[in-house]
Amino acid sequence: MSKHTRVLLFISLAVVAILLVACNRAKPAAAKRYPFTGKVVSISKQEQSALINGDDIPGFMDAMAMSYKIKPPATLDQLEPGDSIQAEVVVQSEGDAPNDYWLENVKVTAHAKDSPAKSSSAFHTPSPGELVPDFSFTNQSGQRISLKQKRGKLLLVTFIYTRCPFTDFCPRMTGNFAQIYQQMGKNAELADTELLSVSFDPEHDTPKVLRDYGYSAVHTHDASLFSRWEFATASAADLPKIADFFALTVKPEGGLITHNLSTAVIAPDGKIQSWYYGGDWQVSDLIKDAALARASGSNREQAQASNR
Repeated sequence: MSKHTRVLLFISLAVVAILLVACNRAKPAAAKRYPFTGKVVSISKQEQSALINGDDIPGFMDAMAMSYKIKPPATLDQLEPGDSIQAEVVVQSEGDAPNDYWLENVKVTAHAKDSPAKSSSAFHTPSPGELVPDFSFTNQSGQRISLKQKRGKLLLVTFIYTRCPFTDFCPRMTGNFAQIYQQMGKNAELADTELLSVSFDPEHDTPKVLRDYGYSAVHTHDASLFSRWEFATASAADLPKIADFFALTVKPEGGLITHNLSTAVIAPDGKIQSWYYGGDWQVSDLIKDAALARASGSNREQAQASNR
């Protein structure tokens, strides 16, 4: 074979290889579609999503309230809390694990007859000023901790599980908390603030798993991390009570856990300062809440001192 022929053969093989790689990269993840019905609880145009109390989705999940992206986003302009809808839930998967999902072809089948407050009252929602029960957990060091032990500190709490594959769910909450952690010691608004990430997967999320997960969240192996940010899990017996208080829905499904998002700011007196359903909050929101809680606490102390 001549040198010229060998060069042409090499170039041809290289072009074929590049085309094969490009085709593989362009191949979309498999998607399944399921008929969907439910009632709108709340809408977030910023997140282009809606919290929907969905009915059973045979072959995918049981009835539960979850946040769904809506496509196209303009559809959100037609929705109001309390509306009954029908749609298609599109589940995109890579291998056996779903990695994204959303609603398409959304149609309103019945408009809201009740006020939004009545429409969303099917489950308990933490209210500002409400005292949080003294729930107990096991942390990343295998120690029992309780919310009562956190009194005197401003506590930010969110719920996750370490195997969660959806980037807009647990990884996003952990990423947001990591940003807050990085500001501790630099931002005066976060003085006397602690973070608590609670797993609702006690069977898998052992103390060691939680410890490694915590290290990976901030890319460190400095154990001092856990003095300001603890990772813990609730027992299977306690989880239903905790989930009920924080409006958390949890459903094991095919090796994964279908769930919603719940994040709370608990003031030093153990009462709810603010609460966020879903992922519609920014790091700046929680920092602002921390400042408000501190100001409120300071005002109460001054009022008590003046009455002595």
